[in-house]
Amino acid sequence: MFGMFSRKGPFTASISPANKRVEVQAGDNLLKAALAAGLAWPHNCRVGSCGECRTRLISGRIKPLNDFSYVLDEAELDVGMILACQTSLRSDIEVEITLGEGGGLPVPKSVSGVIERTRLLTHDITEVHVHLDEPLPAYRAGQYADIWVPGVIDKPRSYSFATAPVSGDAVEKVSFFVRHIPGGEMSGWLHAESRDGTWISLAGPYGNFWLRDSNAPILCVAGGSGLAPIKALLEQVSAGGFQRKAILVFGARTQDDLYCLDELQRIKAQGNGQFIFAPILSQEPEASAWDGPRGNCTDMLAEMAEDLADYEAYLCGPPIMIDLAIECLTNSGVKTERIYYDKFLDASNLPGGRAAAVGS
Repeated sequence: MFGMFSRKGPFTASISPANKRVEVQAGDNLLKAALAAGLAWPHNCRVGSCGECRTRLISGRIKPLNDFSYVLDEAELDVGMILACQTSLRSDIEVEITLGEGGGLPVPKSVSGVIERTRLLTHDITEVHVHLDEPLPAYRAGQYADIWVPGVIDKPRSYSFATAPVSGDAVEKVSFFVRHIPGGEMSGWLHAESRDGTWISLAGPYGNFWLRDSNAPILCVAGGSGLAPIKALLEQVSAGGFQRKAILVFGARTQDDLYCLDELQRIKAQGNGQFIFAPILSQEPEASAWDGPRGNCTDMLAEMAEDLADYEAYLCGPPIMIDLAIECLTNSGVKTERIYYDKFLDASNLPGGRAAAVGS
């Protein structure tokens, strides 16, 4: 099933059990074609690191764009599992996957925009506001976009939308939180000097991290610039009148690394007692005036363990934080199918050290 084939495409991917068909052009990967067709294909990073887009190849020939064994184990490979984002077609194929619940997801679109203004939130996180030259399909709070600067940075970096869309209409202004990563090409360029007035390219929306339609209380866990999609989710809950209880555990190093406190206070003021904001600091000097919790996010989750079983969890931040939080939540009785997460990756986290990083 894996190998070369004389025809160059386009080829068709038949998807069961959904009974869908997708045409995959030469040079495209299976996931890209599925998203362009408006299918709710599970995905997150789109660069072969998260494994969310895994699917089973039933028949046909493909060309792996990268080694699947970075993410898939031997047992998965033996039964024909592949990564859709790293799969080019060499014939018509049939695959098996359960499509997500996000029917009606917006089809990603490529647009241009100008950096309208920036704002330093902490010593290493900048808020970037972009005015688009044509509307982007209305994203769901929690989704992200690819950004690149033609002629300066040609390989895209992925950043989550930092605000909830105002309505279901297309959007013309978007914002992102960008953390300065030492050696990061995109973040280094952005933080070097003012980039206001610079034209950039943007594609999206992407991702299956969004608020599910449920009556369950919400637990949000964020670290660093991972606050961006979490804040957007909470703004959506707030706009809906806080019909669900929500808790935000926000992990930071010191008080200087806490940000968007005014925005979170406004969300709390609209919460009718339904919103709890719980920051926790891991490296705050002992002699400081901080009288809040100290430690890591998982320390707070462990203290809350007896009360979490009925919650839906939304996690966003560095991979180690996400992995430890998932372990803590499952041990607390939270069902794995009710844990949604978005790992913020840089090039060091990606298979083969590829540069199509998330937020670098």
